[in-house]
Amino acid sequence: MKSICHKKSSGIVQWLTAKTVLDKEDYYGEYVINRNYFKGAQTDWQYNHFRFEITKEDSIFFYTTDKEKILKTNRGKIRTTKTYRSARLIIEMEEPTHHILQSNPTTYRSAWDFYLVFNSDKFYNVFFEKGKWKSIK
Repeated sequence: MKSICHKKSSGIVQWLTAKTVLDKEDYYGEYVINRNYFKGAQTDWQYNHFRFEITKEDSIFFYTTDKEKILKTNRGKIRTTKTYRSARLIIEMEEPTHHILQSNPTTYRSAWDFYLVFNSDKFYNVFFEKGKWKSIK
């Protein structure tokens, strides 16, 4: 009896700690600044000024905004590499591009979700998650 319970609990722990395996299609969608990791005025400012979208046509549109108003759009293409178990995102932007998009993002995965971290010369790490932009108070 003990070994059956141990196997069940071991399976649950493995399932809870497993990481999401991503395919290219998982990257399609809208992204906003992830305000859960760092809170405060700087994060809120980034949230209101940067967001992007990856389309099913493998295009990326990076928006510089003033809240809901789009001020500038940087365009590019995406592809993925499957040299690892999970697809990694590769971004090729038209020049000139935005400082946030100078390099490919790092994808961090959990059992249920993922988020992207870009390295910026001005802001260091910039965290994005899938989601639609909504006005914040």
